[in-house]
Amino acid sequence: MAPTKVAALPKKKPSPPAKKAVKPARTSAERMTLAAAMATLEKAGSAQTRKIYARHGAKEPMFGVSFATLKTLVKKIRVDHDLALALWGTGNHDARILAFKIADPQRMTSADLDRWAGEPMARGCSSYLGGLTAEGPLAAKKAEQWLAAPPGARRTNGWVLLGQLAMLDEAIADAWFGQRIEAIEKAIHSAPNADKGAMNAALIAIGCRNPALRKAATAAAKRIGKVEVDHGDTECKTPDAAASIDKTWTHSTAKGFASPAAHERSREPMRIRC
Repeated sequence: MAPTKVAALPKKKPSPPAKKAVKPARTSAERMTLAAAMATLEKAGSAQTRKIYARHGAKEPMFGVSFATLKTLVKKIRVDHDLALALWGTGNHDARILAFKIADPQRMTSADLDRWAGEPMARGCSSYLGGLTAEGPLAAKKAEQWLAAPPGARRTNGWVLLGQLAMLDEAIADAWFGQRIEAIEKAIHSAPNADKGAMNAALIAIGCRNPALRKAATAAAKRIGKVEVDHGDTECKTPDAAASIDKTWTHSTAKGFASPAAHERSREPMRIRC
């Protein structure tokens, strides 16, 4: 399928997403070395968890470390961008997930983001890259570039990033998201399998941005109908976009937020908390 044509974002400097501050990096004396991090990950891995991750598309090498253990490690390491780059360089699945969580979004270069986005990931893990990118200064540029890329990991990650921007970046004009709704509606049923899931999730996120886009995304979701995504040997299901938008609005407004996007912006970044 030919790349989806994406209109350029308005020439407006985006304001940084509102989010809770991330704790600063530790001093050099307190920092964890790459060797220590890898040894900790290896010790925490299990054969059963490796099987689960493999069913979700994770590739060797990997140790099979639970997300609970990763969360504990993140609290210990905090932000360590140099360690994140080194962890990514190992090619190990668990190390790369940890890298997403401890990297500094402000220090991710264009080349770093392109390299990370070009690597196939286990289903669901692209959301960590999307969050990391959305928190940094290159998010809008990368959304344009990746959505215009040929079929493959970068374009899939472009749709994931689109969803993150819908929830986090208040500066982007609604019209741009409206165009993305049209692109999703036109292409989702003929898109590659990985793109279908990311496009469906992006449509839900756009519908959670504000009341006007909720209406537009819900109408498009109803016209699109059921989206068939092959989730492999897992129990994962493709959410109904219209129903998911309504459910998310009900949850967030019940907690006193003006929108699900406002709710998300009030929380610790998803890539760290999950």
